[in-house]
Amino acid sequence: MWVQVHRDKCIGSGVCALVAPDLFDQRDDDGVVILLDEYPPARLREAAYEAATRCPAAVIEIHTNRGAASG
Repeated sequence: MWVQVHRDKCIGSGVCALVAPDLFDQRDDDGVVILLDEYPPARLREAAYEAATRCPAAVIEIHTNRGAASG
């Protein structure tokens, strides 16, 4: 699993950091997402999927092939 975030589209809602605090944080000045682990361990996969699903700006992408970005 590979996690990608599009910070330029982030609206700073903080849902990702609430759902998966071991995987996401926010910048202090504007609340934009910070990805803490691009290749999370198995124990964080469910939280990563939940954060991606709940993100109101849809800026989190989950890839099943390591390093295989879409578009």
